[in-house]
Amino acid sequence: MHTLTGNIRLHRNFHSRHLPDDRNIIVYLPPSYDEDTERRYPVFYLHDGQNMFDAETAFLGQEWHADEIAEDLIRGEAIEPLIMVGIYNAGERRIDEYTPTRGARTEAASGGKARLHAAMIVEEVKPFIDAEYRTLTTASCTALGGSSLGGLATLYAGLRNPHVFGKLAVLSPSVWWRNGVILRMIRDIPAQESRPKIWLDVGTAEGDDPGRCVDDTRRLRDALMKHGWALGKDLSYFEDSDAPHSEQAWTGRLPSVLRFLFGRITD
Repeated sequence: MHTLTGNIRLHRNFHSRHLPDDRNIIVYLPPSYDEDTERRYPVFYLHDGQNMFDAETAFLGQEWHADEIAEDLIRGEAIEPLIMVGIYNAGERRIDEYTPTRGARTEAASGGKARLHAAMIVEEVKPFIDAEYRTLTTASCTALGGSSLGGLATLYAGLRNPHVFGKLAVLSPSVWWRNGVILRMIRDIPAQESRPKIWLDVGTAEGDDPGRCVDDTRRLRDALMKHGWALGKDLSYFEDSDAPHSEQAWTGRLPSVLRFLFGRITD
C-alpha cells in the first residue's frame, strides 16, 4: 500500500551516461511550492530513495517517513521549507555504486563505482532537478544524505565535491569497507577553506559487532576533526543508544538531521 504524503512527483527511468541501470527519482515538494511561485528552495538529495517516502517501495516495507517528518517540521517552522530528492538505488548493483573501491578478499568481490555514481548526481541528476524545479543551486543550499553504504557514498561524494554539496547527512556509515579506506581518503583530501556541514551518527546496537561499529564511526569523527571540522559548529556527532542498523532507527534520527542541516536561524 502506498503511503505518500504531500506534494510528491515521480520521474521514472532516469537515464545516466555514467551507469548502466536506469532508475526512478522521487521528489518531495514543500507545502508552499505550488502557491508561492516565486520562491526557490534548498534541496536534499538522498540515496536509497525508494525507502524515503513510500512503504510500498521501501526495503521490507520500512520507509523513513521523510515526507511526513518534513511536513511537520516545515509547518511547525522548525526547518526551512525544502525539496527532497530520493534517488532509487540500482538493486543488485547497489554495492558497486555506493563504494569507492573494490572490496577486499573478505568482502564482496565488487564495488568501486562510487565516483561514477557521484558523477551521475552532480552532472545529471542535479542539473535535471535544477531545471525542473525552483531550486536554490549553491552548495550552501544543497545537501546529500544516506545510511549504511549510502552514508559511505554520501561522504565520498561530498568530500570530492564540496563546491556542490555544502551539507552532508552521514547515518551509520560503512566505515569498515576495504579496511577503513574512507579514513585514508579523508587524510589525503586537500585542505579546504570551506567544508561541508556534516551530520554523523551511529547506533550502539548495530550489526554483529556493535562495539566495532561505534569505534569505526568515532575514528571517522576524529579523522574529520583532525582535518578541520569542529564539533558543534560544522560537525554534529550522535550515538543513538541501543539503536540497531535499520530503517526504523534512521527514521527516528531524521528530525534531528533536518534540524541540524536546515533548521531556521533565529535572532
